[in-house]
Amino acid sequence: MHIAIGAPGNGEILKDEIRSFLVDDDRVDAVLDLSEPEITYPAVSFLAAQKVSAGEVDRAVLICGTGVGTAISANKVRGVRAATAHDLVTARGAVENYDAQILCMGQNVIAAPYARMLIDLWLDLTHDPTGSYGPKVDEIAAFESHD
Repeated sequence: MHIAIGAPGNGEILKDEIRSFLVDDDRVDAVLDLSEPEITYPAVSFLAAQKVSAGEVDRAVLICGTGVGTAISANKVRGVRAATAHDLVTARGAVENYDAQILCMGQNVIAAPYARMLIDLWLDLTHDPTGSYGPKVDEIAAFESHD
């Protein structure tokens, strides 16, 4: 699995923790860190979402202060679904139900050990398009294609 990761300055500490976890995980083939000094949360979120949309990476992790700004920004890229999750139930539902390719978290909201636990779960999750949420995800994609 190829994963992009990124954060502005207010997510850098947690981003570095998660990046180290991903680099050391056998399920991850490559980690692309899109962070740069002075990058804004919208800019890094757009970059990551564009990499996902183009198929250059399979998934992405974005970190900011709360995880909300990165999710809002990433969701502006057509074909991308980003979700903010700070608990196991939401992280699981984001992928299994809604096929979210981007997980967003907030450095001010979640401790690094718990964030690593979420990432560990997230790496194994998949969306089943034939499940009950499949038609709803299709409905979202259809609406998005008509703007």
